[in-house]
Amino acid sequence: MLERFLVPEQDRVYVAHDRMHGATKAIFLKMGLSDADATLSADVLMTSDLRGCESHGVSNMLALYVDAYSKGEMNPSPDVRVTRESDTTANLDGDTGLGLHVLPKAMEMAIEKARRHGTGTVVVHNSRHIGMLAYHAMMPIQHDMIGWCMTAGNPLNAVPTFGAEARFATNPWAWAFPADKEAPFVFDVATTQVAGNKLRLADRVGAPMEPGWITDNDGSPIMRETPLPPRGQYMMLPFGGTREQGSHKGYGFAAVAEVMCDLLSGMGAGFLMAPPPPLVLGHFVQAISIDAFTDVPKFKRDMDDFLRGLRETKPAPGHDRVVYAGLPEAEETEVRLRDGIPYHRQVVEWFESIRAELDLDFTLR
Repeated sequence: MLERFLVPEQDRVYVAHDRMHGATKAIFLKMGLSDADATLSADVLMTSDLRGCESHGVSNMLALYVDAYSKGEMNPSPDVRVTRESDTTANLDGDTGLGLHVLPKAMEMAIEKARRHGTGTVVVHNSRHIGMLAYHAMMPIQHDMIGWCMTAGNPLNAVPTFGAEARFATNPWAWAFPADKEAPFVFDVATTQVAGNKLRLADRVGAPMEPGWITDNDGSPIMRETPLPPRGQYMMLPFGGTREQGSHKGYGFAAVAEVMCDLLSGMGAGFLMAPPPPLVLGHFVQAISIDAFTDVPKFKRDMDDFLRGLRETKPAPGHDRVVYAGLPEAEETEVRLRDGIPYHRQVVEWFESIRAELDLDFTLR
């Protein structure tokens, strides 16, 4: 994660993983989730925090989930059911359940189909936010499989190239590939210039927007460094920023996610929902058995050679090393498990406030 999104040292409060996991699970239980779903939802958020993806951990997301449950916008005990299925595919109705615990069940189904048939693909409609996509994409690598995950829907906050209206959410993609001794390759990116939740981190720490990240109200790209405008007074640009810098590529990837997640699952495009419900999302997951294509040990050795070759690439002047997607996150997990997770003091204050409000019994320090 870019330095600008990190919590300033003077505002950091280090919390042990197990304490924050316990507090997060307690809050989910209070919202009405089952013990299993509360544990799973806390696992997803805490995996994000351990990997340094704080934009999708408890700092940004948990308060939003609590608010959505309090407004009745999410079902704490969804009846997730299959609406269409074949040997290698399925479509699930998420019953307005939080994707943190709905989507892992979809990926488990995809993994089982891949175990039997070489590949499994599952889409989910009528669901809610799924947190860090990498969590779901990484599930198959424990089974010597490749994982793929996408999500799309609402809220709308990103414009197509040359557009003056938001037509997409950030519509992220994630892929995960196992290796042997090297850290797995895990590629998790929004199709916008920067993940939407990172803007909230930037706002919290007072970091400015880079040129080409966001637009004015009329859709014109802001090509100067600027503070984050108030919500509703900007939109997000596809990755590439401007057409000259390749924004049509980010736009295309966002459109593909919309088709694969929302249209293929039967929901229709997010911007055509009238009115667009808050946080309604479609999801796509796929598991691919490596054994269906090649020998697993050879694939993992080849991945090691490939990834080692990437990280041993001679660095350009001014840079210490070359990394690959998933390596910094694996390294950060080891550090944070040892030293604790650095949360902004405002986040810790929120936990203390919600503990009193919900009459919960947990301690972070």
